[in-house]
Amino acid sequence: MNLVQSLFRLDYGGKIEREIARLISMFDEMKFDVGRYPQRWLAIKLLEADADILERVRNIPNGEKIIASAQQGAEKLKSMLGDDVDLLTADRRYGYINGVVRQSFHRPKLDRITLTDRIDDIVTHKWLGLPVFFAVMYIVFRLVIDVSSPFLDWTDAVINGPLAHWFSLLLDLAAAPAWIHSLVVEAVIGGVGGVLVFVPGLLILYFFLALLEDSGYMSRAAFVMDRFMRVVGLHGKSFIPMILGFGCAVPAVYATRTIASRRDRILTALLVPLMSCSARLPVYVVFGLAFFGARAGTVIWAMYALGIVVAMVAGMVFTRTILKPDVSSAFVLELPPYRQPALKSVLIHMWENTREFVRKAGTTILFASLVMWLLLNLPWGVENQRDSYFGKVSGVIAPVFTPLGFGGWETGGALVTGFMAKEIVVSTMSQIYLGDEEAQASEPKTIGEDLIGIGQGFMDATVRSGRILLSIIPGVNLMVEDAQGEDTALSLALQKQFTPLSAMAFLVFVLLYVPCVATLGAIKHEFGMSWAVTSAVYQTAVAWVAAFVVYQGGRLLGLG
Repeated sequence: MNLVQSLFRLDYGGKIEREIARLISMFDEMKFDVGRYPQRWLAIKLLEADADILERVRNIPNGEKIIASAQQGAEKLKSMLGDDVDLLTADRRYGYINGVVRQSFHRPKLDRITLTDRIDDIVTHKWLGLPVFFAVMYIVFRLVIDVSSPFLDWTDAVINGPLAHWFSLLLDLAAAPAWIHSLVVEAVIGGVGGVLVFVPGLLILYFFLALLEDSGYMSRAAFVMDRFMRVVGLHGKSFIPMILGFGCAVPAVYATRTIASRRDRILTALLVPLMSCSARLPVYVVFGLAFFGARAGTVIWAMYALGIVVAMVAGMVFTRTILKPDVSSAFVLELPPYRQPALKSVLIHMWENTREFVRKAGTTILFASLVMWLLLNLPWGVENQRDSYFGKVSGVIAPVFTPLGFGGWETGGALVTGFMAKEIVVSTMSQIYLGDEEAQASEPKTIGEDLIGIGQGFMDATVRSGRILLSIIPGVNLMVEDAQGEDTALSLALQKQFTPLSAMAFLVFVLLYVPCVATLGAIKHEFGMSWAVTSAVYQTAVAWVAAFVVYQGGRLLGLG
């Protein structure tokens, strides 16, 4: 039995797997004694509300907390997927059995061909499947940029206009000293606000990813990628955590627990951080809009595609060196029929993931912004930020990036802070390049005028976004020169510091360099410190070489 369990794990789908991984992590954190039960099996039974298991767990220390957490997860799954967990897991098991039977037992071919069969003839085709996958992802990221661009402009105008104005008024009324004013405007509004500007883009990204997952297409993507994953010594099941990495690498690393082989789990975890997580999207958007205009969506899609390509190459290298493949296991995947995604499930998925981003903005990014403001102003009273503690440390690091086209101390410092969370790259640049200029740029208005302006701006953004969305229909063009939004304040500042070529090299470096501290913590927790260090070192080295090739190669071709 133990041998069978070690070789086989049924994948219950992204949402259920995330809850299983959460419960297993809770077992480890609380040092919960599961006795003779395998952790994964126990987590599934708790989510299914198995009466016998609930009674046994209730008598174990911390059992009530585990049960309460499992019930909460089961309720969330029911609200998103529309059925009790025991029905959902049973459906997956019978779907797997049906898949095994279909692959091992051949029946006479029937004339009845369903709509799912007709679609699968194209999207899972041996040669057409991969181009279809990349085309789908290209459309998604074009929509993310084009449709969210008007709302991005509106959010930027609200944060750096009325919001900054209102905070300034409150501080003036409270007779706050200059340093408090600087702290609020530069650290809170400039740092945290500079990241929150990109929330509309994340909402739309998660909306489309949820549509793809709930419609059944993501299973097809894993099936299509299986043939290519074999090249790097993995199978299609490893592509599922990699797809989760588009949202956040931390749960994606924990999702590798569905893979039986430890060697495959380690290799997948080393490749997952190369997927462009949502934390990198603000960096892509601000640089894309600043330097590539109408081609920003294409550039962002290229970053996501490049991450996949580099992951394939890195996997081939690891497979032939330190992670040589063991016995190959069969890859059996249920391809569920296509379904119309439930709007409630899609909206819950979209909100929960975006809420996590906003929570980070209110905690991690706020803390980092406050520390950054302090370091930029020490020694106290320093006039030139280059002479601050932060500027001096960044200046020591900056020469490493000079061959890559962005050797300024500002950029070096932003990349260092990005180790905490990639969103902080934007937050740091907002503080360094903008300071409190944004609050002084607009003329004072009354609160009533600000509220009217906010409402009008939102309506204008909605109309523009709708026109852009309708313009994707062939033959319909409701946008002439207004398809792209206006540059944000940070975009305008960056145009003075970067060229399009150095901006592209910078994006490549941000895509590939060291994972954030939370991702490294997840790798350490699952596989040990040595693999976390391996991930940090190899990704940083690959990022430097790739950015060097982009910048120096571009200069040789006369592009810079």
